[in-house]
Amino acid sequence: MKPLFKIVTPDIFSDFFAAHTLLHALYNFIVVSLIAMIFTFAARKIVDVIIKFAVTRTKTKWDDVFFNHGVFSKFVNMVPALVFYWSAFSFERGGHWLKKLSFCIIILVIMDILRAANKAMLEIYDTFEISKDRPLKGLMQIILIVIYCVGFIAMISILLDKSPALLLSGFGAMTAVLLLIFRDTILGFVAGLQIAANNSIRKGDWIVMPQNNADGEVIDIALHTVKIQNWDKTIANIPTHKFMEESFINWRGMVESGGRRISRNILFDVSSVRRLTDEEIEKLGKIDLIAGYIKAKTTEIEHWNANADSSAPVNMRRLTNIGTFREYAKQYLLHNDLLRHDLTLIVRQMPQTEHGLPLQIYAFTKTTEWAGYEAVQSDIFDHLISTASFFGLRLYQQPGWHDIQIVAEKLGGKLNAENKETDKNA
Repeated sequence: MKPLFKIVTPDIFSDFFAAHTLLHALYNFIVVSLIAMIFTFAARKIVDVIIKFAVTRTKTKWDDVFFNHGVFSKFVNMVPALVFYWSAFSFERGGHWLKKLSFCIIILVIMDILRAANKAMLEIYDTFEISKDRPLKGLMQIILIVIYCVGFIAMISILLDKSPALLLSGFGAMTAVLLLIFRDTILGFVAGLQIAANNSIRKGDWIVMPQNNADGEVIDIALHTVKIQNWDKTIANIPTHKFMEESFINWRGMVESGGRRISRNILFDVSSVRRLTDEEIEKLGKIDLIAGYIKAKTTEIEHWNANADSSAPVNMRRLTNIGTFREYAKQYLLHNDLLRHDLTLIVRQMPQTEHGLPLQIYAFTKTTEWAGYEAVQSDIFDHLISTASFFGLRLYQQPGWHDIQIVAEKLGGKLNAENKETDKNA
């Protein structure tokens, strides 16, 4: 085969360069480089004009994703290496190594193309609804690592003129070292498979993991880490395998149910719990929400008391302010259109504590959105807390400065009165 520099130059110049080895190699390199530049320029124009025109005219969007990730444009990077590979015969010295280096560059470009295609396919997969249940980013990263390993082994075998099988047999002795180096990768891969199989977390899930300072939304599930954007907008990067080793709370079930739970107590002063008088019963009977309850309960109690021994007041039944308020709170929740009435709704007394008698409100809002949920919950307790005094109930709170000041004034007034009485008697 005729050397390349003899093809593109007159015989008089080719004979001159042939007589000078260094000049011959330099001249040949310049000529091959110019040819590579011309072919690269032509290939770039084909990609930028023809392929781009074809991609933009198709109805499918998949080819647009591949084009935007540079899958087609990266093929152009292979052109110079191909030109040097095919022209290696024209270099009398070093042509063998030039061929090897060109082949290695071609492999590197192919790896880069596969990397871009990997990202494009992942982006296309994320457009499907199933991607929320079965994230594949970790698996795609594993495939990319395999591609890199195969590519680098191929390049080493080309440069050393050794069989890839021989190189792989040498790696067998390094298994322990490789396991140590790729420990997190292996753990992440196994955890990714478990997460995908169990559907334990998805992008968009609200995750709470206190031991890792995570309380927010999952924004990315990768091979090594899961990114969670906390509600204060900080980012928590948690190793993927931690989700198989440690406990966490996933609020996805709450979101899918369409109801968010309210579970909060109102604490009442036990000393304010008492039986209602007839006047109070008559006044409370005018409340629309419990008018029917009071009427029915009064009839039931009158029937009971008619057969009871009235000599002992304990034998006689009577409406209590805490029981009546509990029924009022229940009816108020049942008539609230912002709550889910098909889910659990309870107003119940909890065991008495040193902080008073708790009355628990247990219900579910129709909205699961944070701000809306808090607004509904706040409105409910605003109303119930402000209404409790109408039933003769006092809320419990630990003594504050105002309470201490009132007690001190009463004690001071009492002491002053006793002193005046003493002086008078004296």
